[in-house]
Amino acid sequence: MTSLSLTVAIKLALGLISIVFVINVTGKGNLAPSSATDQVQNFVLGGIIGGTIYSSTVSIIQYIVILIIWTILILLLKWLITNIRFIKHGQLDPEAYRSKGLSTSDVALKLRSQGIFQLKGVKRAVIEQNSQLIMDRSGDENPKYPIITDGVIQTEILDTIGETEDWLNEELQKMGYENVSDIFITEYDKGNINVVTY
Repeated sequence: MTSLSLTVAIKLALGLISIVFVINVTGKGNLAPSSATDQVQNFVLGGIIGGTIYSSTVSIIQYIVILIIWTILILLLKWLITNIRFIKHGQLDPEAYRSKGLSTSDVALKLRSQGIFQLKGVKRAVIEQNSQLIMDRSGDENPKYPIITDGVIQTEILDTIGETEDWLNEELQKMGYENVSDIFITEYDKGNINVVTY
């Protein structure tokens, strides 16, 4: 195998590893685009791998740095997407929905499509990665989201149900769970906590 062929093989393997890593960390399961953000990240990844894999002027170290930067940006974008709420306790946050690229008419349309005609009828609303609007209506006893996922406490969900991290930690200790990082998922269901560990 020539030096160029070996370099191409190494770059291809590194690209594959970065794809698998991002898929596993983001929990997408595949690279099928489900939103505009997904499409952009796939185009950028294709440009990175396709544009550098055969280029002898881009060293393997430079290629690794590029893949690391891409991975960090994708994970940061995922964090922003999953942590920005634009409606909380019936109050609309214009900056939050603008950061999602939504206009006021987009928000109104998404609300109307779910039978919501007044903001005060919504306790909490988020845009998922697939651009779908998910909401909890005022008066709902059971939020649609878990309060712990992959060992991370979802503080915004606790806020939605009117509880605190201290309350959650006390409840977990009563049940015999000392370390939150050992918990795969915890759901709040009508005042009860259901825990699934790794």
